[in-house]
Amino acid sequence: MQAESVNSSGLTRLANAITWFSQRYWNLVLFAMLGLLHVATLRGVTDDWARALLLAHLGLLLLWQPFLRGQHRVSVPQAAFILAAVVAVTLWLDWWLLAFWVVLLTGLIGGKVYQQQAKWQRRGYLVVLVYLLALLTVVILPQIAPSKEITPEVRGFAEYGLPVWLALVALFPVESESPDVPQVIDFFYSVFVMLVLGVLILGSFAFMTIGRTAYLPALTYTVFSIAGTVLLVGLAWNPRTGYAGLNVFFSRYLFSVGLPVERWLHFLAELSQMEAHSEKFLAEGIQGLARLPWVSGVTWRAAHDQGEAGEKTPHAVEYANSELAFTIYSRYRTSPTLHWHLYLLGQLLGEYYLAKLREEKLRQQSYLQAVHETGARVTHDVKNLLQSLNVLCSIAGRGDAPEPQALIRRQLPVIAQRLSATLEKLQQPQPEAENLVAARVWWEGLTRQYRDQDIDFDANGVSPRARVPRSLFDSVTDNLLQNAIAKRSANAPVRIRVSLRCDEVTALRVCDSGAAVPDLIARQLLRAPVHSNRGLGIGLYQAARQAESAGYVLALESNRDGEVCFSLSSPPKPASVAAA
Repeated sequence: MQAESVNSSGLTRLANAITWFSQRYWNLVLFAMLGLLHVATLRGVTDDWARALLLAHLGLLLLWQPFLRGQHRVSVPQAAFILAAVVAVTLWLDWWLLAFWVVLLTGLIGGKVYQQQAKWQRRGYLVVLVYLLALLTVVILPQIAPSKEITPEVRGFAEYGLPVWLALVALFPVESESPDVPQVIDFFYSVFVMLVLGVLILGSFAFMTIGRTAYLPALTYTVFSIAGTVLLVGLAWNPRTGYAGLNVFFSRYLFSVGLPVERWLHFLAELSQMEAHSEKFLAEGIQGLARLPWVSGVTWRAAHDQGEAGEKTPHAVEYANSELAFTIYSRYRTSPTLHWHLYLLGQLLGEYYLAKLREEKLRQQSYLQAVHETGARVTHDVKNLLQSLNVLCSIAGRGDAPEPQALIRRQLPVIAQRLSATLEKLQQPQPEAENLVAARVWWEGLTRQYRDQDIDFDANGVSPRARVPRSLFDSVTDNLLQNAIAKRSANAPVRIRVSLRCDEVTALRVCDSGAAVPDLIARQLLRAPVHSNRGLGIGLYQAARQAESAGYVLALESNRDGEVCFSLSSPPKPASVAAA
């Protein structure tokens, strides 16, 4: 057992060494492989040594082959294929089989040429491609052509000149790829090269048989015919005249697979407009996906629901994102193009579903924002009403004088009315309709409310027919005056002035002679909540939003020491309204 393990490890190390050599010195392996093929071809298919050389050629081919890595364990089908190749070479080797083998090698090399990025590797494969074409046309095809005419000079060039040309591959610098990176062959170009060579062989034989021409003229006619055909196809594929070529129709066929993506997008867009609920949209979209001609069934799983539609098949395409996962079952075997196409259709449905979820979240956030703004506004209204009640309580404590009692009797109904309006806002968190009142009536109520606060009122520019929104003006004025009064209590005596003008533009100004608002706070004021030591710092922000919703503008008109002015103004009235 120990001896067997030692032999096994020795064979493994030998295999790894051979694999490393074939990957590191690929040019030497390729030169030796093609050198054996060259000698076997010149000796002829009836020579026994030629068969032995071709078997050695197949062994070197296994070291060079670009399909499997060197560490890959050969499976039973692969071993059977190698055995069949060995048996074919041993028992049925002839010039037709040799020609087919060279055409196959030429296709493999042609596929490697288009995929190599290393400069010297690409040049080496180009040299090998030219060598195989020369070996096929000069040595092999004349043996099976109807007219076997090849001069001794050309034959001598093939025997001694082609090996010298092939030796260039061994002299090129080695640019080996990483062993972990699998080699790649462009299957399309390989098949294309093999088909072109098949047309070259059969076309040359057709010219020789039908036209009774010699081998070299027939080969020349065929080469030029193929070149002209390829040139015409190339021009039709991508014309330079600004018109769409065959590549557009070919790409459209590959990308549509019988169902244009535009039609699916149109279906999703219409469904998105008709169905606002995300779960219903997903269910309808899954049903639409299951009705497609290439789809047999769909299973899906979302955050809170799951289901299936249609029938399951072995041909499945899976798609998943952060909120949705589903599997599309195709009626047919999924080729790479069909697999990509079905994945794209599923991805479009998934992206639309995510957009629906984001839309629902935005609606929820909008509702919560409305509730928050209404609650914040109501909070400040209650705070202002509480301050008004405190003022009335202080007046009521002065005694039974008739003037304070009359003021209380006038203000209590106003406060009750404002409390009722505040309660309605709290019960229905939505934009409320503004109640317009005469500007002079509102102004008289304001002056009576703050008559004992040492505030200068100026309303000389109020038109008798002017009207103002009561809720907006009450809220904004209370906020501005309470802030100014608080500034007076915290600093030296501060003069407060309130003015109202109602002509072409309705403008309310509240000014004080206190210190200016700091620049850091002024930049955020009216645009976002600011830091406040006496509250939440969102009173003026809410007042600015309320003014904006009513079509007014609340702004810090002047900000300097001794003159801090806030203004609440409406946009200018149209000329016809102003004239009336």
